[in-house]
Amino acid sequence: MSRALLIAAALLAAPLAASAQSAALDGQALFHAKCGMCHEAGGMGTGLLARRIQPAELEKRAKLQPDYVFQYARRGLGNMPPITPGDVSDSQLKAIAAYLAAGPHGAK
Repeated sequence: MSRALLIAAALLAAPLAASAQSAALDGQALFHAKCGMCHEAGGMGTGLLARRIQPAELEKRAKLQPDYVFQYARRGLGNMPPITPGDVSDSQLKAIAAYLAAGPHGAK
């Protein structure tokens, strides 16, 4: 009986774990949580980018390559400090990069 309960518990827990992992790797949510303070409308990064490129909001840009986003986030660029693995894990940053590469999002 206890073995059957353990198997049932494992089967029920697997979808919950997968769901939690999917939520943790939601690129859009991660972008807003980890990058939005600078890269959404009104953010310092958006203001600085607006001097050089339009559209300045990263979500509204097309043709961003995931490797480009990943590398420049890790290294930093201009006034943008490097984003360390302690701040954003590699898997989280890859999810953000994939989200931005699939853009533009919310373009007007």
